[in-house]
Amino acid sequence: MADRIGIAAVDRCHCLINSIGSISIRLVLVFGFLACSPFAVAEEISLSQADGSPLILAGPAHRIVTLSPHLAELVFAAGAGDRLVATVEYSEYPAAALQIPRIGDAFRLDIERIVSLHPDLVIAWDSGNPRPAIAQLRSLGVTVWTVEIRIPGEIADTLEHIGTATGLGQTANLEAGGLRQRLDDLSRQYQGVDSLDYFYQVGARPLFTLNGSHLVSKGLSLCGGHNVFDQEPGLAFQVGYESVITADPDALFAPYLEGDADPLAAWREWPAMRAVQQNALFLLPADSISRATPRFLDSLEYACKLLHSLREQEI
Repeated sequence: MADRIGIAAVDRCHCLINSIGSISIRLVLVFGFLACSPFAVAEEISLSQADGSPLILAGPAHRIVTLSPHLAELVFAAGAGDRLVATVEYSEYPAAALQIPRIGDAFRLDIERIVSLHPDLVIAWDSGNPRPAIAQLRSLGVTVWTVEIRIPGEIADTLEHIGTATGLGQTANLEAGGLRQRLDDLSRQYQGVDSLDYFYQVGARPLFTLNGSHLVSKGLSLCGGHNVFDQEPGLAFQVGYESVITADPDALFAPYLEGDADPLAAWREWPAMRAVQQNALFLLPADSISRATPRFLDSLEYACKLLHSLREQEI
């Protein structure tokens, strides 16, 4: 069947060429013959990986597996959600992501299942997925593209790269352009404001936080926020309550899921802290502030307004 389709396409090209009277036009069509052949070679696609190395695709990806919820969300945002053949647990946004088959979670991957799906592109979370699992996939001939997002602008970059990888650049670029505009507006809105110290609580028991290189910290820096643990070497790490009390930040932030207990309630036991005195114990929507997707900007804009409200109190 494939041979018959190919022969028919070639015959159509010959008929088109021969129907043109002009020799010059006929020559142009002859040299462009491959463009109408079903056997034309697709143009290679180059993607930059998390470590800066290039990944070359033979053509646009049509069967994609994502190894993190935020990566699945980004694929949908880029207009390629219908190309997802599998993703991981907790991929629930947009609603259509709930229908995508699961191949484990970001930390425990079903390698055999992934291979059986014959993906032409697996998108991996460089700092989150187990490196041995990524190495195993590659050793089995699976094309893996590692992605890492550390600053808000890289959300837009990644959207564009997904557009390139799938041949859907128009949709992806439009979304990326809107994100960049919002980031520019945010920077201009808070340009020149006084810096305010904050502590970002990832988890309460044990007490975990982020350093200044994390996406959340980079985002809050756009509106004058200063992470009191910005110089620590690890992206996420454990700290003692005494260290936070000594730092005495202007505000405390924490991700929060509707229906859960207030994760910052315990800090009210230290009423001498500036954040407690100013009632600056701010809760942010966990799903959006914790994921490097377009929704991150929704929570970031909200966090910036909360932080700026402390400046307005001082006026």
